[in-house]
Amino acid sequence: MRMRGTATLVAVGDFVGTCLDLADQDELWSMLRYGEQEQRWKPLANNLPPDMVNVRGNEWTHIASLNQKRANFKLVAVNGKLYAVGGHGLSTVECYGPEQDWWTCVSSMPDPLTEFSACECQGMIYVMGGYTARDRNMSVLRYCPTSDMWSVLHTCSAHVRKQQMLSVEDIIYLVGGYTRELERAEHTRANPAEDALTVQSYNVHTGEWLQLRASVSKSGLNLTCALHNDGIYIMSRDVGPRTSLEHRVFLKYNVFSDAWEAFRRFPALGHNVLLCSLYLPNSL
Repeated sequence: MRMRGTATLVAVGDFVGTCLDLADQDELWSMLRYGEQEQRWKPLANNLPPDMVNVRGNEWTHIASLNQKRANFKLVAVNGKLYAVGGHGLSTVECYGPEQDWWTCVSSMPDPLTEFSACECQGMIYVMGGYTARDRNMSVLRYCPTSDMWSVLHTCSAHVRKQQMLSVEDIIYLVGGYTRELERAEHTRANPAEDALTVQSYNVHTGEWLQLRASVSKSGLNLTCALHNDGIYIMSRDVGPRTSLEHRVFLKYNVFSDAWEAFRRFPALGHNVLLCSLYLPNSL
């Protein structure tokens, strides 16, 4: 389906201390849009409750609540539906249909997982990393919405957790998180303080893993990222003894040239910040 409007990088969160040359206001900004030509952030909307936004009407509306309380679950969009996958100590999955405005339970994952990640790739949901109740999860899991079945695919040679996942065609990109090579770990003691921004790729057809770019000066933890046009836009922070929200950095990984591109620092402090790419009406 051809999307109408303009693909726009949007940051959602509770922003304070903006440096956007805006008129003073009492309320916090909730959404910022990135102007790629000007290379600056601008306000998109304000005073928005955290449920669902209608970007054409510039308003938020409530949708049906999940059937089960979940913490640290993954929300994945597949073919016009939303899937709430797992959560802390949960294996269950729920599917949201916008037409019915209702959540229904679908097949559960083989095991409850924590610190995992998930994304859509070619109409399937892939789950990687984290822990089961007994051990590390070393398997790649795949869910088929058409058959409502889970499959256990390849076994990974490295353990990943707390990573972000995105896909381009048949390639899944794993951004940040912790990666531990098990063979190497047998001979070396893991350093819990080790923190670097890494990018890895996984081919869903061949099962091939590739270690791509890494930036040891940027944090791979507690980041947010989004696929937008030709790259993965990442909001992270510098690694250092005094790192804080004031050291937040904004950069891009080009999936075609395998190169980093740094932008000016993000012009606002904030909490619960998420990046996403939305098709906005040209009038906004």
